[in-house]
Amino acid sequence: MAEFIDAHGIAIVYDVHPAKGVARGVVQLAHGLGEHAGRYGALISALTAAGYTVYADDHRGHGRTGMKQHNGNVDKLGTLGPGGLRATQAAVWQFTQLIKAENPGLPLILIGHSWGSFLSQWLLNHHADAFDAVVLSGSARLSPTTLSPLPLNRAFDGPTATGLEWLSTDPEIWAEFRADPLTTEKPLLKLFGLADAMRLYELPAKHLPRDVPVLLMVGSNDPVGGPVSVHKLAKAYRERSGLTDVTTLVYPDDRHEIFNEKDQERVRADLLAWLDRHIQPAG
Repeated sequence: MAEFIDAHGIAIVYDVHPAKGVARGVVQLAHGLGEHAGRYGALISALTAAGYTVYADDHRGHGRTGMKQHNGNVDKLGTLGPGGLRATQAAVWQFTQLIKAENPGLPLILIGHSWGSFLSQWLLNHHADAFDAVVLSGSARLSPTTLSPLPLNRAFDGPTATGLEWLSTDPEIWAEFRADPLTTEKPLLKLFGLADAMRLYELPAKHLPRDVPVLLMVGSNDPVGGPVSVHKLAKAYRERSGLTDVTTLVYPDDRHEIFNEKDQERVRADLLAWLDRHIQPAG
C-alpha cells in the first residue's frame, strides 16, 4: 500500500501489483462508485499473470482513501470532499503521471469500470497522449438521454429483492458487497449532489490527438447504460474523436459488474486476448 497527496491535501491510497516475470505493460485500474480497488482481485491476478503491472487506487472519498479522508466515518464513504468531481478527476490524472514516471517506456493501459469508466472517458478526452489502450466496462455515453436516471435495481425489484440484483446475476456478489465495510449503497446523486452529477456529462472529444484503441465491455442487462448507450458511445469515438480501433463486446444476460459475473473467466479471457492483440510483448 502506498499514498500520494492530491492538490487539496487528500492522501490517495493505492496498491502496486507487480507483473509476473518481465512486464509488458502497466495498467491503471479505476474502480466504480461506492466501491474500492480491493474488489478486483481476480482481474488483477489475471493481469499480473499475463505480464502487466497493475496500479489500483481507491478514489477520492472511497475505500481506504475515504476512510482516512473522513476520519473513519463510514457514513461519509463515497463523498468526494473538497473540490468534488473536478478534484477527483485531477487526482486520477495525477495518478496517471505517477504511474508513467515510475514505468518509463512501458505501454500504459487504462481500465475503468462504471464511474471509473466515466473518469476514464474524461482522461481520454483531456490526456489521450498518455495512454496506449483504453478499456471501459459497464460504461455509457455521458448525456442525459443515454445515462439512466432511474433507480438501478428497478428492473430486478420484487418482494424478495435485496436492492443489489443490478450488480450481477450471482447472489454471492450481492452479499459480499453489502458485508464489505468499505462499500456504500448510496446513489450517485446523494453522494455527489446535483452540480457534480451534472458535471459527469461529457461527450467524447472531437478529433483526439492520438488514435488510441478502445475496448467497450458491457452486460446485455446492465441498467447503467447498457448496450444501446455503449454502442452510441462507440459511434461517438469513431465519428467525433476519429478513433479507428473501437471494439464493443456485449455479454448476454450479464448485468453491471461483468468482472463479477458467473462468466467472469470468459470476460477476463476476452480482455487479455484483446490486450494481446494491441500490446506488444517486452523485448
